[in-house]
Amino acid sequence: MANFELISRLAHETGGKIILLVMDGVGGLPMIPNGPTELEAANTPHMDRLAREGSTGLSIPVTRGVAPGSGPAHLALFGYDPIQYEIGRGVLEATGIGLEVLPGDVAIRGNFATVDANGLITDRRAGRISTEEGAKRVELLKQIRLPGVETIVEPVQDYRFALILRGPGLNGDIADTDPQVTGKPTLPAVAQSPEAEHTAKLVNQWLDEARKVLKGHEPANMVTLRGFAMEPGLPKYKDVYKLKAACVAVYPMYKGVARLVGMDVIQTDSHDTPADEFNHVARVYDDYDFIFCHIKYTDSRGEDGNFDAKVKVIEQVDEALPILLGLNPDVLIITGDHSTPAKLKSHSWHPVPTLLYAPGTHMPDRAQVFGERECMCGALGQFPATDLMPLALAHAGRLAKFGA
Repeated sequence: MANFELISRLAHETGGKIILLVMDGVGGLPMIPNGPTELEAANTPHMDRLAREGSTGLSIPVTRGVAPGSGPAHLALFGYDPIQYEIGRGVLEATGIGLEVLPGDVAIRGNFATVDANGLITDRRAGRISTEEGAKRVELLKQIRLPGVETIVEPVQDYRFALILRGPGLNGDIADTDPQVTGKPTLPAVAQSPEAEHTAKLVNQWLDEARKVLKGHEPANMVTLRGFAMEPGLPKYKDVYKLKAACVAVYPMYKGVARLVGMDVIQTDSHDTPADEFNHVARVYDDYDFIFCHIKYTDSRGEDGNFDAKVKVIEQVDEALPILLGLNPDVLIITGDHSTPAKLKSHSWHPVPTLLYAPGTHMPDRAQVFGERECMCGALGQFPATDLMPLALAHAGRLAKFGA
């Protein structure tokens, strides 16, 4: 991981501008023996040129062989050891929609679900109801009151919502209530340590009331709760890296992790294309030292198992890339948070293709195109993703010399 004590001593507030472009889940695998990966199959003339002129390599989000979730993988890209700084999904969900999670709060991710007359789950996502329908059910949940505790409930997207419990003596060490399969009832909230017993009791009271107020509101007539978590107290970008940082993303969770490390979140639309996102970057570029731009649908198409659709998203990113290149950033990093091969339909442990373009300071290697096989032989080698931020700062001329 980045040595925050050392980096904060060496970092200074002047220097070049940095753009970190993350194509979520960009790494892939061939669908057939000796075939191309999604990135290798895509027509990416702009990225290929940058690969020829810049440095390439493969980053490892957590450690070899470990497939990461999106939260830990992004923390690694931001320089935080994802094992030391573990963040629950509830905090990411809540902060992602702009809720403030205070010290002592318990934040939870909620899913609407469908249960039958016997209380058995028939659909864990309530038929993927629309955000508008989800918001109507959230209004019902806002009626619930708990003794001595403030409850904050807000819609997130589609069937998801965020719940915050605020009051004295709360603890988030509680197991999920989603059994992860249909045909079973929702689980009770179970404390995983004695300190969380009181909070688990309150959560079960809330769930009992949720069952009552949602009765008859099919398909979203029950909820499951996941990712119980508390504010992690992360060091902030401004303090560690001396950067004024911003985030351009369309999905709430990525906005959440960006807020937790102290980035400003730029207003976007959930239907923004890569070109739209890059135009948002251009709009605020003069106001920031560092901009993180997140592309979601490379990951989504990989999880769908749709190789061709993932290729198309990569090509859309490349087609729009001149918008970012026109800004002439001193450092441009193009990578992913993890690999999501369409072949596996899930996050995987495979190292992630990484491209660093910093005219005047990078070491060009022999890569001719941006793809997994070329990156295997690149100048950056295989390295921990937590090394990216110190590299970016160094290439931007933002780190002083260490020692005499």
